[in-house]
Amino acid sequence: MTSLALYIHWPFCASKCPYCDFNSHVRDQIDLQAWHQAYLKELQRHRDLVGPRTIQSIFFGGGTPSLMPPSLVDSILTEIARLWPLLPETEITLEANPNSVEVDNFRALAQAGINRVSLGIQALHQADLNFLGRLHSAEEGMRAIETAQQCFQRVSFDLIYARPNQTVAAWQAELSQALAFGTEHLSLYQLTIEPGTAFATRYARGDFVLPTDELAADLYELTATLTSQAGLLNYEISNYARVGCESQHNLAYWTYQDYAGIGPGAHGRLTLNGVRHATKQYRAPETWLRQVAEKGDGFDELFALSAQEQASEMLLMGLRLNQQFEVQRLPCSGDEVLDAVGIERLVKANLITYDGNTIQVSPQGRLCLNEILRIIRRSE
Repeated sequence: MTSLALYIHWPFCASKCPYCDFNSHVRDQIDLQAWHQAYLKELQRHRDLVGPRTIQSIFFGGGTPSLMPPSLVDSILTEIARLWPLLPETEITLEANPNSVEVDNFRALAQAGINRVSLGIQALHQADLNFLGRLHSAEEGMRAIETAQQCFQRVSFDLIYARPNQTVAAWQAELSQALAFGTEHLSLYQLTIEPGTAFATRYARGDFVLPTDELAADLYELTATLTSQAGLLNYEISNYARVGCESQHNLAYWTYQDYAGIGPGAHGRLTLNGVRHATKQYRAPETWLRQVAEKGDGFDELFALSAQEQASEMLLMGLRLNQQFEVQRLPCSGDEVLDAVGIERLVKANLITYDGNTIQVSPQGRLCLNEILRIIRRSE
């Protein structure tokens, strides 16, 4: 039976962080009953579409899904278990912010079936939290990690580095403090300026300056060194885990397995009748809610992908992993999607290795992965 990863998108946040370009929204009032019914209806629609599957992972993302009432999370998980079999080892993750009101729900969320939590800590220093627009304090963040470790089987948390005025010494101290918590998994992201965000406006205005590329590279290399010394492997460009503790849900994306995206703006990749399909749900929360209620599902797009489109996506995702990518996995000839001239340039620059059968990004190449992904693919 084909495995399936399920992504459930809760689009609401208490506030919009200035660096965030995710599909998140602030609302004064939310009709929880309407959202409850919509999620259940969308789950049934997906069951009718994909048929029987083994659920390998469930991920509640957002937005801020820890703002969902635990009873709603419990109801969604109960419906998923009714529609598909859940295995004892099925990974069930929920993203959470460390605000005290959400931390108070941790035990109830664990009782509902959440066995892994991903905490949006982002920084351990108050001034940086203020800059990032976070509502929690540094003390609340550290207390949330400790509480999560008491409530959930598995704990991960996020930090953002390469922040304005951050030095190598400061990041070394902060990351060492983070590693001392002993969690099995960390997601460590360099601060990037995304179009359309508040930070994009402020950055263009000159309100702050990011570290130079050279300093950002030093911070990345320090990150790899400290996490490795702590027993966390850099298995994906921004993710570090003990062996066997990698995010199974995110691996479904990076290894191009089937996943269903449910909720406003959620994307999916589904094999239907032997053909790979792309799905996208309506982005605006109110539009999605209305479409599910009136026409029975929230699909804005549902279409078959060509072999070349699939191959391009497989490269984009697979090369993020710290392992060899097997060209024979591509659903078409490598010559149709790989740029031979570009690959030769990248090999000569020691940014990738390529033997005709496998491709792997080198440690130096991981510092400029986006540029490698642009060069390695043939132009449309």
